[in-house]
Amino acid sequence: MSMPESEQHYEFSEFCGEFVDDGVMVVISIYRPAGTNADWTLKVIDQEGYSTVWDDQFDTDRDAFQEFLPLSGATASAAFLSSRFTLYIDG
Repeated sequence: MSMPESEQHYEFSEFCGEFVDDGVMVVISIYRPAGTNADWTLKVIDQEGYSTVWDDQFDTDRDAFQEFLPLSGATASAAFLSSRFTLYIDG
C-alpha cells in the first residue's frame, strides 16, 4: 500500500530553480520520492501559477534538466518561452 501523496516526502534536485528571460519567470522542480532510487519527475510552473508535469520520468535529475534546457535540442521549454533562460538559484 502506497502512502497518500499529501504525506509523501520528496527529494529535490540541485537543478531546481527559477528561470527568467525578458522578465518572464518559470520555476523548475525536479524531484522524486525521498529515500528511494526512483526516477525523477520534471515539473515547470509558469508565472501565472499554471504547472506542467512531464508524463515521462527520468533516470537522473540531470536528464530531466537537459529535457528542459532549450540548448539540449529538446522542445520542452518551447511550451513556455521560445528563448533561452538564465538560472537563478538561492544560495
